[in-house]
Amino acid sequence: MSTRAAGPAATDDDRTRWRAFAICLGAGFMTLLDVSIVNVALPPIEASLDAGPSELQWIVAGYTLAFGLALIPAGRLGDLMGRREVFVVGLTAFVVASAACGFATSAEMLAITRLLQGIAAGLLNPQVIGLIQQLFRGAERGRAFGLYGATIGVSTATGPLLGGVLIGLFGEAEGWRAVFLVNVPIGAVLVPLALRHLPRAHPRPTLDLLRRLDVDLVGLALVAATTLCLMLPFIIGAEDPDRGPWWLIAAGAALLALFAWWERRTERAGRSTVVTAALLRTRSFTFGTALGTAYFAGFTGIFLVGTLYLQTGLGLTPLEAGLVQTPFALLGAVSSARSGALVARFGRWIVVAGILVMALGIIGVDITVGRFEGTAAAWGMAGWLALAGLGNGVVISPNQTLTLADVDVARGGTAGAVLQTTQRIGASLGVAVISAVFFADLAAGAGPDALADGYGPALSVALRVTLALLGLSLVVGIVDALRRRGQEGRSPATPGGPPPA
Repeated sequence: MSTRAAGPAATDDDRTRWRAFAICLGAGFMTLLDVSIVNVALPPIEASLDAGPSELQWIVAGYTLAFGLALIPAGRLGDLMGRREVFVVGLTAFVVASAACGFATSAEMLAITRLLQGIAAGLLNPQVIGLIQQLFRGAERGRAFGLYGATIGVSTATGPLLGGVLIGLFGEAEGWRAVFLVNVPIGAVLVPLALRHLPRAHPRPTLDLLRRLDVDLVGLALVAATTLCLMLPFIIGAEDPDRGPWWLIAAGAALLALFAWWERRTERAGRSTVVTAALLRTRSFTFGTALGTAYFAGFTGIFLVGTLYLQTGLGLTPLEAGLVQTPFALLGAVSSARSGALVARFGRWIVVAGILVMALGIIGVDITVGRFEGTAAAWGMAGWLALAGLGNGVVISPNQTLTLADVDVARGGTAGAVLQTTQRIGASLGVAVISAVFFADLAAGAGPDALADGYGPALSVALRVTLALLGLSLVVGIVDALRRRGQEGRSPATPGGPPPA
């Protein structure tokens, strides 16, 4: 498909593509918004549904986990059945699940409906990535991914602000329900627009589709079991670390080894795998996936613990807590929108720089909550989060572009699903670990009379876990940047030189 306007037909084609892209951004924004919008509603949910720390963790991390595990089969389904068709099904299911969340009558019911909402989001999002791969080429693809990255940054960080506004309008007792129900009218607008403007796929016979939809269900089950084994000790041990089944971490490591064995065996048998050997041999994809997993594990959890600190620790309203986090969104949107051009010039080094800036912002937040209280702490946190957002904007979308750059377009949905799956699993683990550290430190502090004073130290401990995870992503980024620079210094004809990344 041409990406350069050469006349009226090309101009019409450009308009059609960008309309389809806008619909994709709208749906992506809505599903990614629900990763963070619930954070500001946690104290009202806790009070309204009598939810404890474990239920709160499941309400946040369960959505992200289900989101991640649905991505790979959904990507494969979109590649074969047609991305437009799967997009519409996923969007419709997401709207229905959002309504169910809004009418939940218990913490357990809300946790279950959040899992269903996550599955629907996982069905939808690979189609967004696949459609971007399908609609754009070259520099335009970098620009499109830059805008998509801006959407991720804005949706993740403006969630608390929008949630605060909704709770302020409808009251804390029932306003948290509006956080989920707001998706219903948005989805009602997007579904007919998607049916009209998204490109149609060539229809396939049903039997042919079922034969070709070769999804590795055993591999996916092993991924799910591994992730749960790593998450559960932190969720169960959030209130009392002595109760955590820490032996499950060793079981998770064993399941991971079993997964690697199963994948090799399955591919040798000529069947579909969760992660193909071809993708693993694409080193740009492997490094980018590892970096994204560690980075999402680090940065996603800060909004959960940060919101609890602001609302319960400092006594801010949901709206005020959302406003503190808004600078992260604004600066992240600006830097992310510009990152499409930067990645073409600086490559992996722009991602490394973004991680460093992000880490500096988190260090600033840590210092602030340790030295200041009340309004001064909130203002200081907002300023440092602005710096962190600036860095965040030049990490996510450039990493996405670099990771998928060498992947064949026909497998774009599947590859994008693998990338997003690892990011969501990383986010789920990060939320579980960071919030568990936060709750455990809070519980280990002084008595109930001094509980509010304990939120600052608990947040500091959680932020240091975040910094450790960001440090891991930084190491991966530097190694990949040096690897790429070494390849650029070699002639393609040099004997023994590595294949292109």
